[in-house]
Amino acid sequence: MEQDSVLKSFEHYLRGLVEAQLWVKVLVALALGLGVGMAISPITGWVSVEVSTSLGSWLALPGKLFLKLVQMIMIPLIFTSIISGIVANTSEQLKSMGLKLLVYFIASTTVAIAIGIFLAMLFKPGASIYSAGAFALEPVSAPLQQGAGGVLSNVPHAISELLPANPLAAMVTGEMLSIVIFTIIIGIAITQLERSTINPLMKLFHGIQEICMTVVNWAMRLVPYAVFGLIAQLTSSIGLNSMAGIGFYIGVVLLGLLVLLGVYLLILGVFAHMKPLFFLKQVRDVQLLAFSTTSSAAVMPLTMKTAEEKLGVRASISNFIIPVGATINMDGTALFQCVSVIFIAQSYGMEITLVNLVLIMVTIIAASIGTPAIPGGGVVILASVLQSAGIPSEGLVIIIGVERILGMFRTAINVTGDLVACVLFDRIPWLNKLPA
Repeated sequence: MEQDSVLKSFEHYLRGLVEAQLWVKVLVALALGLGVGMAISPITGWVSVEVSTSLGSWLALPGKLFLKLVQMIMIPLIFTSIISGIVANTSEQLKSMGLKLLVYFIASTTVAIAIGIFLAMLFKPGASIYSAGAFALEPVSAPLQQGAGGVLSNVPHAISELLPANPLAAMVTGEMLSIVIFTIIIGIAITQLERSTINPLMKLFHGIQEICMTVVNWAMRLVPYAVFGLIAQLTSSIGLNSMAGIGFYIGVVLLGLLVLLGVYLLILGVFAHMKPLFFLKQVRDVQLLAFSTTSSAAVMPLTMKTAEEKLGVRASISNFIIPVGATINMDGTALFQCVSVIFIAQSYGMEITLVNLVLIMVTIIAASIGTPAIPGGGVVILASVLQSAGIPSEGLVIIIGVERILGMFRTAINVTGDLVACVLFDRIPWLNKLPA
């Protein structure tokens, strides 16, 4: 199967990154960037404002190239990932419990996003960045100032606009939610074709995925230099004190992931009657590997083995849920994206209304279906969510330096979420109709 070959190539690529100790290089680059940024900051008095600005622009060049590469392959990677996931799972399992699994994944993602929204709005981690003047830009889009009646009257129009009349125009303008809906429709339509017609199409899509992965590979090799340059420029412009805001943002994301893990354990205890400590002990190895590789696709074989041998899940269930989950069940990533979008909006001083929050939630739920299960996949989707929310995607520069670190934690949560789903669907009879 071409899908298996793509996963193997992902795993081979990821193993190379792990062996190269990319995460160590990122941490070193982060520390060096802080030091250089303080050294060239006008606050120290060692260089003038003009020289500091010029040096900062040159140092940030690798980071800007990284962002451009990510944005360049964003749409084709999402398009092919969603279609491949839909077509690869048109089986008896999909017919018997596919709808229930989809509802469960959407519900769990909604809970993760709700946790992220609550914590981000409660702690406002971007407020300190804005107060420090890190961004001198005006908000790109004014907040919505509609009353309840106005919002309700616009709902039918907003729903109809989600279906793009011109998909190519939607791709050019970056209307990501419309693109995702269009892609899902195309994927479902492809499943209705004859297998002789589907196979050439899937070969083409897998080829595009391989090309996109090559570009992602190039981009990931820029990450240490991007982190160093962007952190140096940011520190030189806003000072070390304002970097505490980024630390606060990291804390909010990690707190959200911890709360989400607690929700998982509570669900297991109540509905599957599995002790939380027992579950954590059994999944420890796969969590550590996911933490190291930052890719749920790379650890998929171990995830299946853990589900079957340590958690007692039937192979017929784990072999279906885990590949699907690696494609569309990204609770940790969704929480990270939600907190990040609100954090960046707050950093720009943009007001976020209830309507904005609902639109962000819907966009992240839809876009999470196409989040590539690879390092940097969350950034690819985050750029699209920012664009669709009317928030400058350049705001990614303030989190790109720490994204890799957060990626380790959220990938471990993503894999944990897949294993929780396996246990629930195996132990709750009405969730599946598969033979033992």
